[in-house]
Amino acid sequence: MNNFTYHNPVKIVFGKETIKKLSTLIPKEAKVLMLYGGGSIKRNGVFDQVMAALKNYTVHEFSGIEANPEYETLMKAAELVKKEGIDFLLSVGGGSVLDGTKFVAAAVKYTEGDPWDLLDKKPKIKVKEALPIGSVLTLAATGSEMNGFSVISRRERGEKLAFGSHLLFPVFSILDPETTYTLPESQTANGVIDAFVHVMEQYLTYDVNAPLQDRQSEAVLKVLIEEGPKALGNPNDYDVRANLMWCATHALNGNISCGVPQDWATHMIGHEITAEYGLDHAQSLAVVMPVLIDNRKANKKEKFTHYARRVWHIIKDGDEAYAEGMEKTVDFFKQIGMKTKLHEYNIDKTGFENIANRLDARGIKLGEHQDIGKKEILEILNACY
Repeated sequence: MNNFTYHNPVKIVFGKETIKKLSTLIPKEAKVLMLYGGGSIKRNGVFDQVMAALKNYTVHEFSGIEANPEYETLMKAAELVKKEGIDFLLSVGGGSVLDGTKFVAAAVKYTEGDPWDLLDKKPKIKVKEALPIGSVLTLAATGSEMNGFSVISRRERGEKLAFGSHLLFPVFSILDPETTYTLPESQTANGVIDAFVHVMEQYLTYDVNAPLQDRQSEAVLKVLIEEGPKALGNPNDYDVRANLMWCATHALNGNISCGVPQDWATHMIGHEITAEYGLDHAQSLAVVMPVLIDNRKANKKEKFTHYARRVWHIIKDGDEAYAEGMEKTVDFFKQIGMKTKLHEYNIDKTGFENIANRLDARGIKLGEHQDIGKKEILEILNACY
């Protein structure tokens, strides 16, 4: 097992009717900005619950944060924060809203230039200060409710970049599974895939004799496989929604990554596909991950065979276990409504070179062995088609 330092300061408040606890979590004197997306929280009653809990607070609103939060939109929120003297940010929505909120929290305190530098010029430029953040989660997917990472898009540049800081951990996150009942099937499926691939990025690398982390990862994968289809068939099943919500949190709260190598090439390529074509984040992941594993089979075969045996209960060995494990993985993606090839989304190959060039220009090699460069990225993209 590799050396590691683990610290996670986020207070999780989990369960039914927990939104009413907001007033015990936010300082009484705080001026609050509530950030949210397209208005679903007003249709499903979450907005009213939040406002009732914060009736004694000064609350401003900022709506319209996109599914891939846009820099231009978030800078408008940052201006509102400065204008109104807001000192606490409350994200009400899914991981995209929370990612956007994290960027706003850092942007309003960044005075050395364009806040985009925090994403574009890392690690040279780092977050030095940020406003405190709280979260009311309404979608189980990204794990952003219990980590300090964020992914932001900048349309004018065709970029989608990640950044992070220990200063961007939420102070608290409220997770009420009932808030996820009214999600469209596509968002539920996206959330399952997002969490699943988060685990695989940390698990499917190479063995460093970390059996606890491996078993924890396998447990999250197995619960996602068991509960994901149930959520589509019976969206108001509280236990199913609760299990998915807690799985998504554990998939990216840093616990399973302790002391093990990580990949993240699927996410890096997936972000560029989203930037180029506008595909949902999880849609890009479902396409890229199986192809990338095949492309890196020489490195990943041993760990993938363990995955096939422990998660899918495949008793074969070698290439047979690999093939059946991959088949079951792709079948699971399809079972919950995900396409697994780019041509199924009616997009063409014209953007592949742009994607490979953007990643190559950053001067980094992808994957746990840093062995995925421009050549391999183009191979993977063409195989994804």
